[in-house]
Amino acid sequence: MKKPSPHDDTPERLHTMQMAFAGHLRNPEAVPAPTDVEDRRMEVYRGLFFRNIRSFIAGSYPVLRSLYDDDDWDQLIRNFYNEHRCQTPMFPELSREFLRYLQESRQQHEDEYSFMLELAHYEWVEHALKIEVTEIDSVEADPEGNLLDESPVLSPLAWPLSYNYPVQLICKDFIPTETPEEPTHLLVYRRRDDRVRFMKINAVSRLLLDQLLASPGSSEHPSGRSMLRTVAKAIGRQDPNDLNAVGEQLMASWMEKDIILGTRKNRTGND
Repeated sequence: MKKPSPHDDTPERLHTMQMAFAGHLRNPEAVPAPTDVEDRRMEVYRGLFFRNIRSFIAGSYPVLRSLYDDDDWDQLIRNFYNEHRCQTPMFPELSREFLRYLQESRQQHEDEYSFMLELAHYEWVEHALKIEVTEIDSVEADPEGNLLDESPVLSPLAWPLSYNYPVQLICKDFIPTETPEEPTHLLVYRRRDDRVRFMKINAVSRLLLDQLLASPGSSEHPSGRSMLRTVAKAIGRQDPNDLNAVGEQLMASWMEKDIILGTRKNRTGND
């Protein structure tokens, strides 16, 4: 293949220039700058690109950022900048790409925290919900329906999360050194006013949320009463109706927070 001449205005020459330019910006210590651009101008681009990436990631992961000193954080961002190949050109998706880098590409360093991936995921969720295009009002649900006799509808903007570490408590003054015996269950949700909220939930609430999550994919649309019976059985309650009262109260409180949006007619009868 003929090597493009520096005087050509062909697509091949443009591609070669772009690759050289981008390669240098990604890793200026290892990849030489293009010879036809003076270094004073390249320095503007080197600083501009890196600072923008560093600032955006720090804003998306403020707690994770606070656990690193400046030099270590810069090195982490530099490694991401150099090693990861983003799957989207959309700048708002950059925080997801950083999480993907941590999950898939970066090897765990001995000096890094064992909770790093969980903390990063927890921080990413808030950003992800803020930019999620799904609207609550697009979901069909009867806000006057019976939560026990009909099938409760979980908001698509309500995401239950479970972690080994209490990620919601981690900060510079609280850095876990051992994995707790019990997992941490959280619920993150976006309300109709577009505000994102988090709440800590217990294991039983998490089981009920799992039932609600499975309901849209079920051809039967089980009733709230049926879901509570399944939860009661899972936790070893002798009376299958033992959770009806407290479960209905819990689901009603979730409706007030736009976590449950209403009900749909179940297809299994009012069991």
